[in-house]
Amino acid sequence: MDFGLDETQEALRDLAAGLLAKEASQERLEAHERGGAPYDERLWQALREAGLTAICVPEHAGGAGLGPVEMAVVLREAGARAVPGPLAATLVSTLAASRYGTPDQQKRLTGAAVSTVAIREPGGALADPPATTAERKAGGWALTGRKCGVAYPDGDLLVTADEGLFLVRAASTAEATAPASGIAPAGEAAVVAVSEFASTGEVVATVTFDAAPAERVAGPEAVEGVRHLYTAATAAQASGVLAGALRLTTEHVRDRRQFGRALAEFQAVTTQVADVYIAARALDVAMWSGAWRLAEGLPAEEDLALAAYHTSEAARALYTCQHLHGGLGLDVTYPLHRYFAHAKHLAHLLGGADAQLDLIGALA
Repeated sequence: MDFGLDETQEALRDLAAGLLAKEASQERLEAHERGGAPYDERLWQALREAGLTAICVPEHAGGAGLGPVEMAVVLREAGARAVPGPLAATLVSTLAASRYGTPDQQKRLTGAAVSTVAIREPGGALADPPATTAERKAGGWALTGRKCGVAYPDGDLLVTADEGLFLVRAASTAEATAPASGIAPAGEAAVVAVSEFASTGEVVATVTFDAAPAERVAGPEAVEGVRHLYTAATAAQASGVLAGALRLTTEHVRDRRQFGRALAEFQAVTTQVADVYIAARALDVAMWSGAWRLAEGLPAEEDLALAAYHTSEAARALYTCQHLHGGLGLDVTYPLHRYFAHAKHLAHLLGGADAQLDLIGALA
């Protein structure tokens, strides 16, 4: 199978890589970490002006109308620089709205503002079916349940529940959003407890819905589809993270000298670098296969389960990268720590290796 990018995808990759090289430099990432803002507003504006936040929005709603492969292309470039921010959450939610929403809903989730998905529930792995319940009320629906690991929850939320996929408007959670140190008072829609992963700069939240008013997007058939999009997006970021860490590590062992020789000249070192490369290639193949099958409307469950498993293995490979850097690998002022933190975070979002092995076994 040829996973080579077509002309449009190559242009999209080059656009994302060039913009991120300028707007997500090492200096800018360090400044963002010191500043404590939820995300880099200047970077987000640059992504939006370049059209990268709207690539998955239908053309009638002002977007490019692209799909899972193009989403993966952009997120892999973001992962290669370990860039924190709401890009992944926005791309997944706009692509989900493009696939399952009404034209009016698609015109609301346009990528101009941050939007996100709420699909994970307490217990680790992605719940299927969701424990969150939806009840029909006069004039709409009401959601009750809890979602965890919700990235950047201040925008519109696409929420999975037992009765399908639902849209919770940003206004429903805006007043209930609390700072990292506390939990907001119960509101009509939701209680949001925000906790920040300081090592990654990513803001995630636990959102508790208590008869929260919601708008139905699609039935239960959409729940699995959104879970697949979320998995593909997370694996694409992990693929980029591992590629970036591998590049940093190979440069280090090439330039670092010990006993009068470059580290790359030692067989034990080259063997360990090869192990990281193999882990990166395994993740790439599974991720691109899953994204391609999603784009073609083919069954993608097995490919994405493998991609999710290799996302967890990518976190293990980062230990090898750390080891090859010696003490420098533990220095939080050195870029490798950012890749390590992101790899662990992404593996956590998908429930870890054991959960994925259970899923793979169930599919076999």
